Amino acid sequence: SLGLAATVHAADAPIAAKPVKFDVVIKGGTIYPGDAAPFRGDVAISGDRIVYVGPNARGRAAKVIDAQGLIVAPGFIDPHTHAGDALASSDPAARLVLPFLTQGVTTAFIGVDGGGSAEIAKTLGIGSAAGAKRDQGINFASYVGFGAIRSAVIGNANRAPTSAELEQMKRLVGKAMCEGALGLSTGLFYAPQSFAKRDEVVALASVAARNGGIYDSHIRDEASYSIGLLGAVDETLAIGREADIPVHFAHIKALGVDVAGLAPAVIAKIEAAQAAGQTVTADQYPWSASGTRLSAALMPRWAQDGGREAMLERINDPVTMDKLRPEIVDNLRRRGGASAILITSGPPRFSGKTLQTIARELNIDPVDAAMAVLRQDEVGIASFNQNENDIAAFMRRPWVVTSSDASEGHPRYYASFARKYAIYVQQRKVIDLRTFIAASTIRTARMFGLDGRGELKAGAFADVIAFDPARFAPRADYAHPALFSDGMKLVIVNGQFAIENASPTGEAAGRPLPRTPKLASCPVP
Repeated sequence: SLGLAATVHAADAPIAAKPVKFDVVIKGGTIYPGDAAPFRGDVAISGDRIVYVGPNARGRAAKVIDAQGLIVAPGFIDPHTHAGDALASSDPAARLVLPFLTQGVTTAFIGVDGGGSAEIAKTLGIGSAAGAKRDQGINFASYVGFGAIRSAVIGNANRAPTSAELEQMKRLVGKAMCEGALGLSTGLFYAPQSFAKRDEVVALASVAARNGGIYDSHIRDEASYSIGLLGAVDETLAIGREADIPVHFAHIKALGVDVAGLAPAVIAKIEAAQAAGQTVTADQYPWSASGTRLSAALMPRWAQDGGREAMLERINDPVTMDKLRPEIVDNLRRRGGASAILITSGPPRFSGKTLQTIARELNIDPVDAAMAVLRQDEVGIASFNQNENDIAAFMRRPWVVTSSDASEGHPRYYASFARKYAIYVQQRKVIDLRTFIAASTIRTARMFGLDGRGELKAGAFADVIAFDPARFAPRADYAHPALFSDGMKLVIVNGQFAIENASPTGEAAGRPLPRTPKLASCPVP
């Protein structure tokens, strides 16, 4: 049962007593407005705005879409993606970002894990620094990345910044915030960001805080690599308190055999912080396998000091390799072993195979197999390391929203929202449909201050989707990661049809979403 509401909220009552003219009416669907109860009715659009949501839109429409039997919802919002390259591509087809649109994602965030460029105006394509204008298929916002800034100022060295370097980094964060960055993102698990101490991160997060930003973090340890999962949660909360900035945990998880079952302890820490007045939220992708680089998963951070070239010199030095081997063996163990690591990108001879399979084919042990792969290229991996009970525990929390962490070679790019619906709503019933819609739309919009997005109501931007509840499902899997999802019948972005009758239209109606600077002293981009 869809649990339809018998009445419509007063705010959604008809906007006019006499017939009016609409551009589009989506008629007779089961409407999930965001966080309100569902009901059967119509959504009317004029220009780039929704002008009516309720029963029986009275008026003439240039186009009527029959949505009977379909779920009509706000466009999904994905707060953690690696789609920046697609959005900046010289290929107009890539800029449509069809892997997202075919799941109903109409808005995405980039610049995550500390990778966001400090040149936010250029990234978003706004102002005099934008360069050539390019049309995108989805709306998008961007963080400024700690890693990008640290690398630009310090390089890949394992050292603290000088006072002058820290001031330069702070200026870059301030400039990015003035140009519309969402906030500061970090990937403290990754070298060279992992070389930074907490006070350095707090100094930059404080700059973002003064301009109304958010601190978004791939925390220092989601497993047991360094300070441990619970220690990293404590550090992230402390950064938020010391910088006086809202904290957002990127792709929240308990990663690996050493921390399986720790989701309740993580939840308790976060909810204690919330009870004490701290603003803390998180996003989550619905997959048991994470995605990262092989070096990030297996190589100790000291071995990455100085970048890839320095790492390869250490691998190729027998004495240093003897010191590395026990740590790599332990990292393999905490990730679940060589059979739990799937190569997803890189040389064709390795891609699509587990590290265990590669070791067997080369007739060497898994550590030597990993080094053989790394000598050829820095490859992407899917690492099967999460416990389904932990995934479900995080998913049920009202402060955890849907994301994809979309990256090439992992099916999460093409199928995260479809999978969450098909597996966790329909099959396993971890959450219900209304919770799924809310966690994929309005909750995210409210967390990040996206006014006019994430809900179906008069005055909101016309980002609207309609999907078949019996057919909406992923086709992509780990063996075939680049297959579009099924069942998304209609996607409208800012009033324009991006998907119609389940087929892409080629329309690129997405918009950059710069955050409005809080400081009056900010220069105009």
